[in-house]
Amino acid sequence: QRKSKAAFGSVGRRIPYRILHVINQDGESLGNMHRAEALRLMDQNGLKLVLLHENVEPPVYRLMTGQQIHEEQLKRAEKKKASPKPGVVQKELSFSSAIAKNDLETKTKQIAQWIEKRHHVKVTIRQAK
Repeated sequence: QRKSKAAFGSVGRRIPYRILHVINQDGESLGNMHRAEALRLMDQNGLKLVLLHENVEPPVYRLMTGQQIHEEQLKRAEKKKASPKPGVVQKELSFSSAIAKNDLETKTKQIAQWIEKRHHVKVTIRQAK
């Protein structure tokens, strides 16, 4: 049990930057500080350092609890699910509720072809005047 705790505790220790901008678990900025000072703060509060923004100078890290890290991972997973995948094509078809029978059949065939090609299909039906 001791080894697993140490392995999880070392996650926030591998920091390649000397100077970091640190944000506490409540979202308040603690300013720029040296890596050693940030690690000491992390150990004192029993928190983990998580990289938020790498492409800024200095990089932004946030002190988080294990629960906060887990919630953040769940949020990112939900966002990733919500956004369409790059390989998936989404087709949209819109028609009136007063569409003629033959037009409806033609559009239905088109939708069937798209589904066979594994495209995502969105159908919008507008109410006729």
